[in-house]
Amino acid sequence: MPESAPDSDQPDPAGLPAREPAPGPQAVATGTEPEILILGAGPAGLACAMELSRKGKRPLVVERDEQIGGLAKTLTFREGEHVFLTDIGPHRFFSKNQYLYDFIEDLLQEEWRKVPRLTRQFVDGKYFDYPVNFRQVVKNLGLWKSARIGIDYVLARLRYGLLRKPLRTFEDYVVANFGRSLAEFSMINYSEKIWGIRCAEIHPDWAKQRISGLNLWSVFKNAIGLGGKKGPKSLVDEFYYPQFGTGRIYEEIGKHLRATGAEIRTRTEPVKVRHDGKRITAVDLRGPDGVVTVRPQSVVESVPLTHFLTLLDPPPPAPVREAAAQLKWRAQIYLFLTLDQDKVTDDNWIYFPSKDIPFGRTSEMKNFSKDMCPPGKTSFFIEFFAFESDPIWSMTKEQLLDLVMPYFERWGFFTRKAVRQAYLLKRQHVYPVYDAGYKTALATIQAWLEQFENLVYVGRPGRFRYTNQDHSLEMGIIASRILLEGRRYDMDTVGSENEYFEKGPIYEKRI
Repeated sequence: MPESAPDSDQPDPAGLPAREPAPGPQAVATGTEPEILILGAGPAGLACAMELSRKGKRPLVVERDEQIGGLAKTLTFREGEHVFLTDIGPHRFFSKNQYLYDFIEDLLQEEWRKVPRLTRQFVDGKYFDYPVNFRQVVKNLGLWKSARIGIDYVLARLRYGLLRKPLRTFEDYVVANFGRSLAEFSMINYSEKIWGIRCAEIHPDWAKQRISGLNLWSVFKNAIGLGGKKGPKSLVDEFYYPQFGTGRIYEEIGKHLRATGAEIRTRTEPVKVRHDGKRITAVDLRGPDGVVTVRPQSVVESVPLTHFLTLLDPPPPAPVREAAAQLKWRAQIYLFLTLDQDKVTDDNWIYFPSKDIPFGRTSEMKNFSKDMCPPGKTSFFIEFFAFESDPIWSMTKEQLLDLVMPYFERWGFFTRKAVRQAYLLKRQHVYPVYDAGYKTALATIQAWLEQFENLVYVGRPGRFRYTNQDHSLEMGIIASRILLEGRRYDMDTVGSENEYFEKGPIYEKRI
């Protein structure tokens, strides 16, 4: 079995839809220069291309990988007559933006299904709901530890509320809203596992973006039925999911783009981006047949921002290069296991905040859709967070399997004998690190990039923002409006504190 899952032009068995074949390389013909070039075929880039195509535009989309979809692609693994599908981690879809629901439903029709959510934390051999369930905490931890949580919360509210201690870090934010005991129980440990730095070094933007509106008081009110209809987004108990994996969204976008005359070139990446200080003038693209030069009128950039800056010719000024050097990315390692077992748990995904556990999250694709696995079988997707300099980054799949199996066997999840196959995947530039200095460095870069009249940068990698799938799609849609209307929109409202909870207008920034 291959380590990755390439596209196939043959229909999958068991009634699965045919996967779109990767288009072959195409030369740039004289007089057919693309009006719009989109770098990266992740959610943001593809959403932009889709909206442009609906308005009669024919963008050129280039993607370094064999398969489109970015981190939201769905991989196919065939083991004889059995087919296993997996996303690259859990990809739920929940948004207050009705336009996004309509956007996806138009693509997937009956494949777009509502799924009950079960997401828990596993701490000291016990399950805890995520977000925390107050009654469950009391039951699992006992009255004394629960009382300690309450006392710490009151003390934190006095310190950060009455005495107005400023919220300078992520640690300040979670302690202020949950108290020291509960914050350390899961959020601090898990966040430090993700980012690889202390929570006292993480910018509070991370909390404002991910858990704004959630605190111990809101959790308590929810537990006793006083939470009301409006609550933090993290508390939703259902989400939407495609029948055959999140990647189906992007496969259908790709199918639509090709049908309307747009071009998608996989195995193709930018190697030089030429500019005159105000406009992108030409882009050198390297594909299977060598390097070609295109001269688009506009460029949409959704590749890692720090990498994009290294491609510019002439290079950015020294302050911009220095700012880019300060931005850090967290990589991920994924171990995908296929199992001769009907089910491991009922959870969509599980968090493992304890620092003595080497992995941070698992997901069971069967609990997103039964069609992700053959009958009587299941799969388990294990995520490790790492810097590329960490020893774990260099470990083989055999070493990683040896590392994780004692935990799963001890907990009664599954045995080594139940493991059919193990597949190893690694991805760079997954998490933009929100350290204390990131915001200043990013502002320096953005101020310089704004001088380019024909450049729009979008998505998690392109804007160095930890956005969900819905936010990335929305950024792509906004990018299309910028190009079509020739007007400026405020991209930074997407995924901001207010936008995270409000029903989805795309906010206009008048300049």
